Amino acid sequence: MIINDFFNAFLIGILGAGHCIGMCSGIASALSFSINPQQKNGFFALFLYNVGRISSYSFAGFVFAGSSSILILWIGGKESLIYLRIVAAIMMLLLAFYIARIWNGLLFIEQGGQFLWKFIKPLAQYFLPLKHPVLAFPLGFFWGWLPCGLVYSTLVWAISSGDALNGMMIMFGFGLGTLPAMMLIGSLSHKLKGILNQQWFRYGSGIVLSLFAFQTLYIAIEQLY
Repeated sequence: MIINDFFNAFLIGILGAGHCIGMCSGIASALSFSINPQQKNGFFALFLYNVGRISSYSFAGFVFAGSSSILILWIGGKESLIYLRIVAAIMMLLLAFYIARIWNGLLFIEQGGQFLWKFIKPLAQYFLPLKHPVLAFPLGFFWGWLPCGLVYSTLVWAISSGDALNGMMIMFGFGLGTLPAMMLIGSLSHKLKGILNQQWFRYGSGIVLSLFAFQTLYIAIEQLY
């Protein structure tokens, strides 16, 4: 179950790569120019930034999924977990619409995360300009909390697992799926973004995510009856 969820989350990360480039490539590219050019270790800083970012996703999956399992035990029923899976399926469907650029309703959910982000953003900005490549890790960890519908959709799915380890692996797999695109900065990222923005890729990704959403919804509804 955990391995299957890990690979599904990895696929979601790959399919959402275009969104990741749009959201985070600016800060990722800036890392190459925020340290001493003579050090020639911008790639190392970028790698640590992404390790920090993926760590924040994994941490969120562990904490929130673990909290949901405790809540379920406290309530004394698994129905709430099933309802969470239904919400996760709806979020995944919204993500499919968003990736395919059919409907941007997911942006309203992103706006809800601005409240938390206004407290975390100063912590992230504290590390800029980057004085040493190692500091890219905490920068990435804090920047990983940037409001993002793609992250939120996957996180709700992780929470619905009702297991801290499974939730962490889902978010870890998702983060790894976004890594290839985020490591390609500069001209390569623009070329990759051009491919990911092609209509055939966007619609294809939307269809795959929709199928996954309907599968999750079907399983959840079946468990109710």
